[in-house]
Amino acid sequence: MASKLHFKFEDLIMYQKALDFADFVYEQVNKFPKEETYRLSSQFIRAADAIALNIAEGSSSTKPNFNRYLQIAWDNAHECVVCSTKAKRRGFIDEETDEKNREWVTELSKMITSYKKYLNKR
Repeated sequence: MASKLHFKFEDLIMYQKALDFADFVYEQVNKFPKEETYRLSSQFIRAADAIALNIAEGSSSTKPNFNRYLQIAWDNAHECVVCSTKAKRRGFIDEETDEKNREWVTELSKMITSYKKYLNKR
């Protein structure tokens, strides 16, 4: 059931996609070895979650501040590339999953960059 209360940032497609990506990462890290719980698993899920968190947090601020939060979200997305690469190298995910992660990050990065440009023009 959808909430009766709605926040403007929830309409942003990049926010919705960031939530979907975080869910995809969460499914992956649940399959990592248990000894990775406080290592790569934790880092990967925190970085993925931070994308949507920064979009939401910055959205209610000034344009320059929102732009700063979007840059942090962009940085978090790129952190996920490193986590995915490490996971692949350590045998926790396969090449196909790593490639899918890279597709997600590429799409999110483009959306964030486009929105930053949009904010700068306004």
